[in-house]
Amino acid sequence: MSREEFKLIFDKYFDAVRNYIYYRSGDAELATDIAQDTFLRVWEKQLEYIPGKIVGLLYKIASDLFISRYRHDSLQIKFRNSITIDYDENTPENDMAYRELQQKYETALANLSEKQRTVFLMSRNEGLKYHEIAERLDLSVKAVEKRMKIALDYLKENLLTHAG
Repeated sequence: MSREEFKLIFDKYFDAVRNYIYYRSGDAELATDIAQDTFLRVWEKQLEYIPGKIVGLLYKIASDLFISRYRHDSLQIKFRNSITIDYDENTPENDMAYRELQQKYETALANLSEKQRTVFLMSRNEGLKYHEIAERLDLSVKAVEKRMKIALDYLKENLLTHAG
């Protein structure tokens, strides 16, 4: 792989790989470290550049690095997702209701399985289509659909039953 090809791949996919690890871990610093390590490994291996095939490899390497970092770690990963919504009526009641809903959402999101949370956030935060998520995670589209359905059902149930 030439330096120019590597730079093209790095510029095109670094943020996506970093976001993928961030969605799995909730740790921005860890996500950046793993994304950098992923590209370092690709550079060190001097793999042949095949457009379309490199994306899956990047996600596989990043996933393997993430798993190896946490294999022996018994601490539970804390996940936090910032949500900002602009609305016109900024009353104390609206602020309090918003904070409560945001907390419920973050808690529900953190209680999803890692697989469901990853698919949900890739769809919602990055705007990826199911087939794009399937390609990046090396899954079938049906598996992505199932994970998304379970995630949405869980969030709906959790937020509706705990509302008010």
